Amino acid sequence: MSDHPPSSGAIADPSPPQPEAIPAPLKCCSLAWFAAVSFVAVLYLLDQATKLWTAGLDFGRPGWPVLRQHLALGDHIEVAPNWFHWVHFSNTGAAFGVLQDSNRFFIGLSVVALLGLSWALKRNIFPGRLNLAAVLLLISGILGNFTDRLIHGYVVDFLYFDLGFPPFNPWPAFNVADSCICVAVVLLFLASFQDMRKSNPAKP
Repeated sequence: MSDHPPSSGAIADPSPPQPEAIPAPLKCCSLAWFAAVSFVAVLYLLDQATKLWTAGLDFGRPGWPVLRQHLALGDHIEVAPNWFHWVHFSNTGAAFGVLQDSNRFFIGLSVVALLGLSWALKRNIFPGRLNLAAVLLLISGILGNFTDRLIHGYVVDFLYFDLGFPPFNPWPAFNVADSCICVAVVLLFLASFQDMRKSNPAKP
């Protein structure tokens, strides 16, 4: 039996991984807050500018602003032959024409959604860059279509593609706000997938 103490060459267990720090919520008037507001404002203005160019604006009251309508409702301009038209279509329902003639319902739903997303931003319910980008895109898109429902009585759709293969032959007309909402849904999915991978790390 050896009198020497046992060797201490055993490798100690690595320390458990530390939880990732959760970013702080946006503080009013901070640099990040101004960046977020600017991001939403740019997308919202782009959405409204393209729609107002298409559908114009006329409240029918003296002294109120009047903008020229470049496309009558139902009309179109062929931008790229056979695959892209600039159109003026109306939508009083949800995406893909679901629940038509429900303009008032979607006005109320938009108000609730905007209040809920604003509260989520304040409480940092969806931390992380992907989630933040998704929420800002959702706010931009919802606000854009909400404005349409108020001033036009319907959502103005003007982008119309026909790529010649399913399901894009043709794809239902949409707008910048719709694009923001669709990208936001993809980002939320990616963020949830990323969170799942972090909560279930691969074992060596």
